[in-house]
Amino acid sequence: MEAIIFLAALVGVSFIAFLLGLRDQRNARKLLLKKLIKDFGDAPNRKYKEDDFDHIPGYFLRHRDGFQIDDTTWNDLNMDGVFARMNYCLSASGEEYLYYMLRTPRQEDDFDELESHIEFFRHDHEARRKIQLIYGTIGRRIRYSIYDYLDQLDKYDNYSNKKHYLMLVLMAASIGLCFYNFTLGFCVLIGLMAINILSYFKVKGDIEPFIATYGYIMNVYNSVDEFKKLDYKEIRDDVDQLIAAQKKLTAFNFGSYILMSPTRMNSGGNPIEAIVDYLRMALHLDIIKFNQMFKEIRDNKDAIDEIITITGKLEAEISIACFRESYRDHFCIPEFAGDSYVAKELIHPLIADPVANSIVADKGVLLTGSNASGKSTFLKTCGVNALLAQSTHTALADQYKAPMYRIYSSMALTDNLFEGDSYYIVEIKSIKRILDAAREKGCKVLCFVDEVLRGTNTIERIAASTQILKVFADSKIKCFAATHDIELTQLLKEQYQLYHFEGNVSDNDVHFDYVMKDGPATNRNAIKLLGALGYDKDIVDKAQHMADRFLESGSWK
Repeated sequence: MEAIIFLAALVGVSFIAFLLGLRDQRNARKLLLKKLIKDFGDAPNRKYKEDDFDHIPGYFLRHRDGFQIDDTTWNDLNMDGVFARMNYCLSASGEEYLYYMLRTPRQEDDFDELESHIEFFRHDHEARRKIQLIYGTIGRRIRYSIYDYLDQLDKYDNYSNKKHYLMLVLMAASIGLCFYNFTLGFCVLIGLMAINILSYFKVKGDIEPFIATYGYIMNVYNSVDEFKKLDYKEIRDDVDQLIAAQKKLTAFNFGSYILMSPTRMNSGGNPIEAIVDYLRMALHLDIIKFNQMFKEIRDNKDAIDEIITITGKLEAEISIACFRESYRDHFCIPEFAGDSYVAKELIHPLIADPVANSIVADKGVLLTGSNASGKSTFLKTCGVNALLAQSTHTALADQYKAPMYRIYSSMALTDNLFEGDSYYIVEIKSIKRILDAAREKGCKVLCFVDEVLRGTNTIERIAASTQILKVFADSKIKCFAATHDIELTQLLKEQYQLYHFEGNVSDNDVHFDYVMKDGPATNRNAIKLLGALGYDKDIVDKAQHMADRFLESGSWK
């Protein structure tokens, strides 16, 4: 009777724990749904921890094909920041695919399916939220990309279950022996279990790094069952592909609980889970299942990649839809036509209260103006929007019309201490890669260069900059360049359109309107800025006198 009461108590405790788990899941789902309704149309408010970006390049690094944005351009344009501004994803696969999209601007105008999906998710609120809840279940609780772990599979070769099955056979035989000689059979059984328990922890240490990846793959795999319940014609083809890929992994899921239980080897006082833990150690049940799942993953990498790709793509499209809605009054669908870069009321996604600027660039653009007047920001605004247009089919402007480009930049460069390169060497290498790209087949090159050859002296800088920018123009590279060297506006006025930004210094203060104007800069405010920022009047006056004298005589003496 006592045994029956004890078993009933065990079952009751486990059932209550199960019900509490369901309650917590249901409450978490309700909270997420409330947040999705409330926050739609707002900028994402996620606070990133230092390691949150570790996994994000994973998909991109394993899918390097065709033209992709290089690291220099990505960093110049602060695309990590732009990615964070666009990232509404709730799953790691969605984040990784969105990053991949931004680094892989399309080279052909084939956005019909993407555009259809984005607008479907933007306007069908119920469908979008249902699918986002699926991604909330998948989650992004993973330190490294799945692809980092998949790469490690080839290094792990101890996935045979033969020795584990042999031990199970011997244990079964020892149990049979108990019926003939209980003492001997029982001693053999205890000895075999002791050997298994001792060896368990060594093997457990080998497989533990893979468990998080298995868990994430399980979440993505199980999400396909939720996608099956949806009936939206807009994404039917994607769901059909998910179902087909899932069928290749049916053995992966069967019996996975023994390995993937959240309380595995951490029963937390639950007596039933504690008993199951001892069975795991004695019988190696989770190790056997790990090896079965390992083989399934290794044999079906393509199916896993397809599931991750499709689920990631759909959530990236939802993220773009949310991004558009957050700019619902200031975004447009880009038009890819003509040979000019045309943008009206263009803004930057990382500026809280941006000043919009418009431009029609039939050829290269040369920007002049004082420091902090807006030159670099405008270059980045044009570059970011060209990239957004060709990757997300979205531009933050009233109008964006341009051909397809291969996009490069040479802007926020630094000395390369590891290779021993000075700033100037780094700079000319950076520009050389753009010239080399123009010789390759593909779309026209669009590049952004801030302060051409700033790492050398004035005379050589102006001479070399002139010739490089002329070669850009002759090579049909559309270059947007910013410079302090007003001499370049005279030397390159035939090859480049001239624009400038300016600021007014008055009453020991400086005022910028950040509005781009036609023609070269006419104000020279650098010395006046010294006074505005509190430099001694004697320094400012003597510097201004030297500059005026040089302009008159051409000599510093």
